[in-house]
Amino acid sequence: MWRFFKPSLRNIFSTNIRMSSEQLGELGKGAGKGGGGGGAIREAGGAFGKRQAVEEEMYFKKKEQEQIAALRRHHQEEINHHQKEIERIQEEISRHEGKIRQLKKHDGD
Repeated sequence: MWRFFKPSLRNIFSTNIRMSSEQLGELGKGAGKGGGGGGAIREAGGAFGKRQAVEEEMYFKKKEQEQIAALRRHHQEEINHHQKEIERIQEEISRHEGKIRQLKKHDGD
């Protein structure tokens, strides 16, 4: 599926993949299950750890919303491009139909 996106969009989505919540353990309760800590504050747990966990969740949610907005813009640009192509091709068809009508008039004379 990723091969259908432009390289710039592919990079946005592939570089911001986040660990699933299963690997995190309980938010704000120290180090997650994935090995390694989440920093000194996260490792200590308590109110500061929970606060940092909430801020991280908000950060990733905001990033995800930005990515979705970028994807929507990309799709809208693609739709606009294809609509312009349809209009251009319809004009070409009309032009060719006009030439055929002229040829039929010419043959009828």
